[in-house]
Amino acid sequence: MRIEIAKNKVFLKLPKKKLEIHPLWLRERARLGSLHDKNTDQRLYDPSGLNDNLKIKKASISNGSLNINFNDGIEFNYEIKELFYELNKNLPYEKPILWNSKLKLAPTANYKEHMFDTINMYDLLQNFYKYGFVIIKNAPVDEDFIVKFANSIGTVRPTNFGTTFNVRSEKNYNDLAYTTFHIAPHTDNPYRKPIPCIQLLHCIYNEVKGGFSTVTDGFAVAEYLKKNHKDLFNILSSTKVRYRFVDKDVILENWGEIIELDENENPKHIRHSPRLDYVPILDKNKLEKFYKARRLFSKLCASKKFELKFKLEVGDIIMFDNYRTLHGRTSFSKSEGKRFLKGCYIDHDSTEGRLRFLERKFNLKWKK
Repeated sequence: MRIEIAKNKVFLKLPKKKLEIHPLWLRERARLGSLHDKNTDQRLYDPSGLNDNLKIKKASISNGSLNINFNDGIEFNYEIKELFYELNKNLPYEKPILWNSKLKLAPTANYKEHMFDTINMYDLLQNFYKYGFVIIKNAPVDEDFIVKFANSIGTVRPTNFGTTFNVRSEKNYNDLAYTTFHIAPHTDNPYRKPIPCIQLLHCIYNEVKGGFSTVTDGFAVAEYLKKNHKDLFNILSSTKVRYRFVDKDVILENWGEIIELDENENPKHIRHSPRLDYVPILDKNKLEKFYKARRLFSKLCASKKFELKFKLEVGDIIMFDNYRTLHGRTSFSKSEGKRFLKGCYIDHDSTEGRLRFLERKFNLKWKK
């Protein structure tokens, strides 16, 4: 990707095509003092009022900067690396790395006191977005610590389960997570609007022989289907399914595709929770194909090819992207001892915002 100039026009040169960058797109990014407030990084004018006939009078490139002189009298120097950042959807993290059970080293970070504003937290969040999960080792074994950690990178999102929730076997349970049963790979809370983005689980006790944690890269499974079973991929990505949760004082419902795609037809959101989904009535042939597709997707998610299995140690925090990474556990027996995880949810915007802040703090924005 590079910037080129020809006849007072600016182009973005990509491997397979060349796109003209519209003068209006460039003009509204001119951060002159008279047009832009430095304290808030907000415009001091409405760009929709710019003239449709805005043109570039003169353009030049020098020392990594693009100088533009517009026909409305505004002149501005753009950092080309900053333009690349804008043109790359302005994401603060690197592209996802797809993985399966052959992942040799799970992304980990060692907890350190006062790490929240350090380069270590930046690396942790980068790994989280690349892999869809990260394990933080040696965190304080304190039931309240999960809230402190979560609030350091976002804001805890309460649900009907509370601000936090206790994953342990309960006599009177309202979710299968609060049992000793095997839990297959799944998305948490697909019945909510919006679905919680990120889940954190902090291991307080783990004395049982079973109770292994599992994670599966839902994006990797979706890409496998897309490559090897396109017809089944298509029906899972085009059929909205109802997800439903019933408790004594609340009924929650939401609809969505098991594989939701972005504008480039790449997976952006996985909703997989066979215990809670209800397929709509469809044409018989289409419904049979849907069941076949869902069956294969479930099988792959729990297969030796894709499922990563490990045992959380006391003090570990696992943080995973609930829109991508499916999680589960093996069964265990209460007679073997205690297994207790403290959990909570946070949203993507807060962690992305933290990552952008750390980029700016350590001047890392343009070093990718």
